[in-house]
Amino acid sequence: MRRLGAVPCADGTVEVCVWAPAAGAVSVRGDDEVELERDGESWVGRFGGGDYVLVVDGAAWPDPCSRWQPEGVRGPSRVLDPAAFAWSDDGRRGVSLGELVIYELHVGTFSDEGTFDGVLPRLRGLRELGVTAIELMPVATFPGERGWGYDGLYTYAVHPAYGGPHGLARLVDAAHTEGLGVILDVVYNHVGPGDEALRAFGPYFSDRHKTFWGDALDYAHRGVREWAIQNAEQWVRDFHLDGLRLDAAHAIVDDSPLHVCAELKRRVGDALVISEMEVGDWRPIDEWGHDAQWADRSHHELHVLL
Repeated sequence: MRRLGAVPCADGTVEVCVWAPAAGAVSVRGDDEVELERDGESWVGRFGGGDYVLVVDGAAWPDPCSRWQPEGVRGPSRVLDPAAFAWSDDGRRGVSLGELVIYELHVGTFSDEGTFDGVLPRLRGLRELGVTAIELMPVATFPGERGWGYDGLYTYAVHPAYGGPHGLARLVDAAHTEGLGVILDVVYNHVGPGDEALRAFGPYFSDRHKTFWGDALDYAHRGVREWAIQNAEQWVRDFHLDGLRLDAAHAIVDDSPLHVCAELKRRVGDALVISEMEVGDWRPIDEWGHDAQWADRSHHELHVLL
C-alpha cells in the first residue's frame, strides 16, 4: 500500500492517499478541489499542498493520517514536509537495552510552558542524573489543549499545544545532542472522542471485539494495519526516534496469522519496541519479537513490600 496521508513530492506537488474502501467518491479540497482516483481500497491524487480537507461522498473531514492539525481536531489538515526539519544529530543516535535508564516525561506538565521547547533547558540535568533516554507520554493530537494524551484522535499529527511537529523535532534533536535517546509512547488500541472522523472513511472499528475504552480497532483490514504501522514508521523515520512504547498492547486485538504488533516490529528496523502488557502475558517477547515489555509484576510486588 502507498504511504497514507499527504506526502510532498519532488516536483512540488503533494500526493494524498486515503483508505476509504466503501466510498463512492473522494476528493481533496485545498485552494482548489481535486477528485481522487480509486486504487484498490484506497483513493489517490495530487494537489498543491497547504491546508486541506478530504471530502468523502460529499462530507468534509480532516485527513485521518494528517501530519499536522494546527487548529486542533476540528480544523483542516496541513501538509508537513519533514525535509524542512533542521537536524544536527546525523540521524538517530540509537540506544541499546543494556544502557537504558528511562525517564518518563509528560510534555504538558514537565515545564511551566508545557511545551517541547520548555523541556530543552532541563535535558542536561536529566543526563547528569544518569538518565540515558526520555520516554515521552503520547503526543498525538487529542481533543482540547491539555490531557494525558491517551485519547489521541489524529495519531500522525503532533499535538499543537505542545509545539506541533517542529517542536517535537527540536526536542529530539536537542536530546540527541545531549546524548539522550528518545522513546515515544504510542496508542494503537483505541482512539479518543470524535472517532466518527475515522468511521467516515471505512471500517476502522471491530464489531467483534471491545476494549476497556470502547470498540477495538479492526486489524483484520489491511488499511487499518497500515494506519498503525505506517504511523510507527513515521515516528522513527521523520522524527529520528530511538524507540516506541506500545500502550496496553494486550488491548490491540488481532486474530490475523501475523499479529499487527509483530508486523510493526519488523517494519521499524532497529528501533526499540517496548510493550505494556498484562501481567503474565509474554507474547511481545515470545511471539512478536519486541525488545522488552513492562515488568508490572515487579512494580506491584514493590508496592506490597514498601
